[in-house]
Amino acid sequence: MITRSKLVEQLRDYQVRSQHKCPPLAVFSPKPLLSTWSDVALAVSWTLLFIALLLSSYITLYLKRYFVSSIILCLGILLPIRLRILRQSLARKRDRRLMLPLSM
Repeated sequence: MITRSKLVEQLRDYQVRSQHKCPPLAVFSPKPLLSTWSDVALAVSWTLLFIALLLSSYITLYLKRYFVSSIILCLGILLPIRLRILRQSLARKRDRRLMLPLSM
């Protein structure tokens, strides 16, 4: 029989395991938790795009194309900011969905 203490223990174990999965990649993930391999692949693709933007910004700066370099650099700065906003909105939606009425 499943008791409340067993459920609490399983939830605690799940939370501990989920917090230690690829924390550096969590910056570039649109989801708050990296639970599946597709989430990890998406985070890796966003990371590669960020690196490509930074490298192209450095190359255009080296070629003395300051305007193009500044545009690419701004895109590189806006990418993690946008992903963080998306992560926060998904977390708020998840929290709203988990809130149950008192009658349940």
